Parts: sequence; structure tokens; C-alpha cells
Amino acid sequence: MTIAFPARSSRAVDSRTMSLAEYGGYRWAAAMHGLEPLTMCPYEAGWRLRVLPSLGHVPVGKMTRRDVNRALHCWIADEYGLSTVKNSLAVLVRVLEQAVHDGILDANPARIAGWQREYQRAQRERTTPRSLALPDPAALDLLAARLVQQSSDGYQGWGDIVRFTAWTGTRFSEVSALRAQDIDPATWTWNVSRHTVFVPDGLTECACRNRHRRAVPLRPAARMLLARRLQAARQAPQTRLFTEPSGGRFSTPLLREATNWDDVVVELGHEFLLRNDLRPTGLTWMADAGMSLSELHDVAGRPSLDEVRRYLPPNAGSVR
Repeated sequence: MTIAFPARSSRAVDSRTMSLAEYGGYRWAAAMHGLEPLTMCPYEAGWRLRVLPSLGHVPVGKMTRRDVNRALHCWIADEYGLSTVKNSLAVLVRVLEQAVHDGILDANPARIAGWQREYQRAQRERTTPRSLALPDPAALDLLAARLVQQSSDGYQGWGDIVRFTAWTGTRFSEVSALRAQDIDPATWTWNVSRHTVFVPDGLTECACRNRHRRAVPLRPAARMLLARRLQAARQAPQTRLFTEPSGGRFSTPLLREATNWDDVVVELGHEFLLRNDLRPTGLTWMADAGMSLSELHDVAGRPSLDEVRRYLPPNAGSVR
């Protein structure tokens, strides 16, 4: 399979505001010159499935090591295999090396040393996912309040998004795609069926892969956050229930940047949230509340049972 890119004018390559997706489309042939066809297949998959959704929107002239680190840690947190992460990073290195050659970047920010140690560290953390959870609801409320305080406009919606994500054990991309019609108020469950992703033209929504489609029960705290929004959306089932300040879709990078996430979590002593989201918090709290192993398995998106068992309290036994 070969990726087809639209033709662009020669002047476009001189613009430091060109997005990575646009630049990659324009200079793909030059960046991939000399690669064997057998290598091109995983490189194209890494570019299309991981690099573009994570970094495609970032202006190539403003790409930083921090941006690349963020994307790399997200791939590791999403449990991609070592070779998958390696190929995704390798194709990014080649495209940004071309940007250096074209004079758009002074140095290649994707040349990161020691990332495989981070991968191994994440693998160890998965054996004890409870260590990645916030300690209690008070810590969650403090985090949400501090993020709102640090945002430039004091938008309260950021705090609600953080609370709801933690209470449901889901991802920010899934909360961004949540619509009123996805909530069953009779049983108070959320049918998680889509998530928000980056495409070259901006943010859009796509259906979740089969293993991520699931019904998530909503505990009272999550219901309270939804009640007013559902009431306002009675006549408009397509209404998004959580949005950014202007009322549109939000993304994980947008939320982190708008709320100074990295600084806040370090300040509050939650450094593990630099790399991880609030999903381990929700699953740990559900296990502590007495959710059975089979129910937790469904809510988590049906990973291996051994992985789900690690969320159970130490005295829970092998099966709840």
C-alpha cells in the first residue's frame, strides 16, 4: 500500500507554519528516499495511524522535543508493541530530518535517546496499575480546581472534563466525542462508541475499534455532572456534552496546554500523570467500590484478564 498525498506548491515548504501533516505530504518522497519496500509498509502504517493523529496538527517549524516526547509516551501508554513504537518514531525522525535539511528546523527533535528505557518502565508500571491512580476523590477535586485556576480564561468545563474522565475510567478523546444520545438515563450507562482524533484538516470523530466499544456504568458523581447537560440537550440528542470554551471538540493536547497540565500535576505531586491519563484512576476506584472482575473487564475494553486483575485490591482474591 502506498500513501497518496495531494500536490502542493513549491512555496509551501518555506512556511514555518505548515503543519506536519502538510509537510509530510509534500516531502514524503524525499524523506523516504532509499528505503526498501519491506520497510516502507510499517513506516507508512506508523505515519498514518500514530504520527498523524498525535502530531499532524503541529506546525513543523514549531515542533519541539516536548511535543515528540508527549506523542511517544502516549504510544507507550496505549500499549503498542516495541517494534510498532520504534517504526512510528523512525518515520517521524526521517520526515523531521528532511525539515532540518530544508532549513525549517535547526535540529531534529525526534532524535530521542533512552526512550526504550521509558518503554520498559511503562511495562513494569502496567504490572501495578493501581500505583497510577489518584489516591481519593479529594485529590481529584483539587486537581480539577487547580487546572481551572491555571487556565487563561478560568473555564470550568476543564474541571468537569477531568472529573468525568476519572469517574468513568475513560480517555479524554472518548469524552470529547460523547453525545447526549450515548447516555441511557434509565440504566445510567454510557455506550462508548467513538473518539476524537486528529486529521490533516483538524479534529474529527471516528468509531472506536471493537475492543474499545463498551458500556460504562456511571456512578453518582458522574451522573451529577451529566444531569444538567442532558436536561439542556433533550431536544438535540447529537449535542456534545463536554466541549472546549468555544463549544467545539477538544483534544488531549489542547486540554493539557490550556490548563498547564504538566506544571500542575508536578506541583500537586502526581508526576505519573505526565505520561498517563486518568484511566487507571477510574478503573482502580471501580475495583475498590466492589465491581466484579467480569464487569471491570468489560468496562476496561476487554484486555487480558491478568491485566484487569491488577486493578483489584490486594485482598480481593483471584476472582471477585
